[in-house]
Amino acid sequence: MSGGAVPETPQSKSARERLAGAFDRASDLYQRARPQYPAEVFERLIRVAGLRLGDHLLEVGCATGKATLPLAEHGFRITCIEAGQQLAAAARRNLAAFPGVEIVAGRFEDWPNPAGDRFDLVFAATAWHWLDPAVRYSKSWEVLRPGGHLAFWEAVHVFPKDGDRFFIEIQDVYDEIGESWPAESPRPRPGELEDQREEIEASGLFRTIEVRHFDWEQTYDADGYIDLLETFSGHMTMERWQRDRLYGEIRRRLEKRPDGNLRRHWGGVLHIARRQD
Repeated sequence: MSGGAVPETPQSKSARERLAGAFDRASDLYQRARPQYPAEVFERLIRVAGLRLGDHLLEVGCATGKATLPLAEHGFRITCIEAGQQLAAAARRNLAAFPGVEIVAGRFEDWPNPAGDRFDLVFAATAWHWLDPAVRYSKSWEVLRPGGHLAFWEAVHVFPKDGDRFFIEIQDVYDEIGESWPAESPRPRPGELEDQREEIEASGLFRTIEVRHFDWEQTYDADGYIDLLETFSGHMTMERWQRDRLYGEIRRRLEKRPDGNLRRHWGGVLHIARRQD
């Protein structure tokens, strides 16, 4: 297992719905443990999409509002669609100071857009891969104004040449508990993540205007890192004995380090596309 190194990509609708329920139950951990996105992501998004004060944005899968807050602080009106009831409730609490932000509990694929709004931007932060591939582009196209934009990005584990060796060394424990790293799964370096330009263009509904890689590093102590792992689907679905063995070994190994910490490198690819009219 990667500890979240590879994006979680459930293929079937039933898998997506089952794991969505697991994420919903981890709403408090999600807000505390998941990383903040770099400011450069939002700065680039605003610049390339030509967003202006007061524009109306639609966020798909806002979770607890990690990506919502920076854009709300820029003065945008934002409607957020979140499938998890507890995640939606957490987002309402976290964004209560912004009257221009509305949180709607439900699936984007089923959302009827009752007000008939046409949005300036549809965006998703580490949520696009959870949407039904047969619907996500067409639904986004339908709710965007002419000339509007679609943007999405992820936050995944990447492995720089000078990165922390902890993630390689801990693989023996994953092997022991039957959760080995899949042989076909790469360990991508910063700047080497796959992009979805071809998929965007193949939809026939959008033209890609920006694909930009970004990366950053975050330090975790044992408690913080275990909290993070508890927000990943692969760890949520482990048996209790597997998690106990793994987390106990993480604590033991980090206790041997002088500062008790590990360094995890994050990466993502920002995609921005313009609606084809």
